[in-house]
Amino acid sequence: MAGEKAVFVGPRLRRLRRDLGLTQTVMAEDLGISPSYIALIERNQRPLTAKVLLKLAQIYKVDLSQFAGDGGTGVSRRLEDLLKDPLFSDLDLAPGEVSDLATGHPGLAEALVRTYRAYRDGQMALADHAGAEATADPLEETRAFLATHRNFFADLDHAAELIGRDHDDINSLIERVKSRHGFRTRRMPRDIMAGAVRRFEYHRRELLLDESLDAAATAFQIALQLVYLELGDAIDAIMKAAHFKTEDARRMTRRALAGYGAGAILMPYTSFYREAEARRYDIEALSRRFRVSFEQVAHRLTSLQKPGQEGVPFFFIRVDPAGNVSKRFDGSDYPFARQGGSCPLWSLHATFQTPGRILTQIVELPDGAQFFSVSRTVTAGGGAYGAPRAERAVALGCSIEDAARLVYSDGMDIEDPDATPIGIACRLCQRTNCVARAEPPLGRQLLGDENRRMAAPFLFGDEG
Repeated sequence: MAGEKAVFVGPRLRRLRRDLGLTQTVMAEDLGISPSYIALIERNQRPLTAKVLLKLAQIYKVDLSQFAGDGGTGVSRRLEDLLKDPLFSDLDLAPGEVSDLATGHPGLAEALVRTYRAYRDGQMALADHAGAEATADPLEETRAFLATHRNFFADLDHAAELIGRDHDDINSLIERVKSRHGFRTRRMPRDIMAGAVRRFEYHRRELLLDESLDAAATAFQIALQLVYLELGDAIDAIMKAAHFKTEDARRMTRRALAGYGAGAILMPYTSFYREAEARRYDIEALSRRFRVSFEQVAHRLTSLQKPGQEGVPFFFIRVDPAGNVSKRFDGSDYPFARQGGSCPLWSLHATFQTPGRILTQIVELPDGAQFFSVSRTVTAGGGAYGAPRAERAVALGCSIEDAARLVYSDGMDIEDPDATPIGIACRLCQRTNCVARAEPPLGRQLLGDENRRMAAPFLFGDEG
């Protein structure tokens, strides 16, 4: 319309759409315009009119101020600041180049700012490496928080149990989402989900799930949504008493607590504890009884610490084929390495050679402590041809003193076990004769002996 105020905010509209998990087609339907027009707006080839802007605010409940913008002034100022670094002193930038980039390509300008910040932070970390306090690690903060609480949160567990004991299958969970909250649940093709496995569309009153999810993953995502809808106060109460160094750690911990609540809905404490004891912690049997995955059962078993109904104190770890640790719950006093991988002699890493098969092992650390572990591969993703799939290995372990309570120890000599000597990590293990060693231990003098080549990869000067 002639005279109608319009602004060019393509990157900001695209960011909003992606944050909402919407395709251009879905947003176009909501706004009553064509998908091609949405595409033109996002490329700054068409303006965002006041009429469309008002519709955005009404439908998606967004603050209009985020579209008012500053004409790229903010990004431009940050670009100008970083260009003062001597690293760029030899560049001959023409007047207006920075503002042109910030205004015409704000997404690219923001990417450059973030890249420079990452570079700067990396340089500072290197400079501070010797003797300085380590940069806060949000993942380690979250793990420490869970360990402090022994991965058990009584009030959250109880609230989840009240939901789970009356809703023990997918259909009843779906019905609760609909009857209590007015949202219908739909399974959608992977391309429509745009990489998401769950998408909660408040304005459309829908909970959308990737149709390629298996039954266990589907149930978990529905339970997770119920946690966000109903158990927010219980999580807030836990978080209120917590102190974190970073906001990232707070967000990750909140996410971990939501996952904890979802598991507690699917595996209510009282019945799960009773079944675990009766079945002697048979993970596969428990997964079938509660219609959940092997990994979900393993997670839940680490949380059975309710006074008067304590289960076996377990530790849990999940690794990928490269040895990267993607999840860990401390328990049973197992001393996980905070950095790097674990010992290659642990059968956890051998599970990739026998996918789906359970491997048991008794291990002994350098200090003489012995643990019983149960390991197996698990698969995430997949469900359709070409769908991304990740193969990982999980291990659930306990002190050797508790091994007799596990069905997996039947037939094994746990009184005088033939334990496999392992270390926490190569850098922290002082077993000098280990042929699987990848790195020398800290604090040992290496010996270069041209006349002797031992089976172990390193020879140490203090061995004589």
